[in-house]
Amino acid sequence: MKRVLLLGVFLLSSCGYALVGHSNFLDPSIHTIEVPAFVNRTTRVELEQRVTQAVSEEFVSRGRLQLVKDAKQADVILRGSIDTFNIFPIAFEQGRATRYQISITAAIELVDHRHEDKVLWKNNQYRFTENYEVNLGTTDAFDQETRAIQEIAVRFAEGLVTNLLEGF
Repeated sequence: MKRVLLLGVFLLSSCGYALVGHSNFLDPSIHTIEVPAFVNRTTRVELEQRVTQAVSEEFVSRGRLQLVKDAKQADVILRGSIDTFNIFPIAFEQGRATRYQISITAAIELVDHRHEDKVLWKNNQYRFTENYEVNLGTTDAFDQETRAIQEIAVRFAEGLVTNLLEGF
């Protein structure tokens, strides 16, 4: 009986769970990152600028890596392209859309620039989806969409950086 109990304790204690935010996928010797502008393969103007800026700011806010502008100073380089951008109405009121869903698909690659751009993390179909509400009381639908895209770029960056730093 004691063996079964000890085996159970051992199995439960070695299950591999860790607290979110406390894991680190990247080698501790990696200190700097360059995030060149993402390539925009969509028709949405400035999308790559918003996403690139949000990803860069998210890395800076995490404090784990120093952002550099020159590849020669970078330990790792994060390259990406925004391949699809879709926006769909998903809720209506009085014949007008009140909620939209935005989805972004990107190709992302993190390479170790110190070791001949060895691929550390890659996802050619990194998908992010988010909903946003429209205020029918205002007439600035374009401004609302622009603000929504900025907020979605920030959440896209948060999810991506978490995946990269924690290895999910």
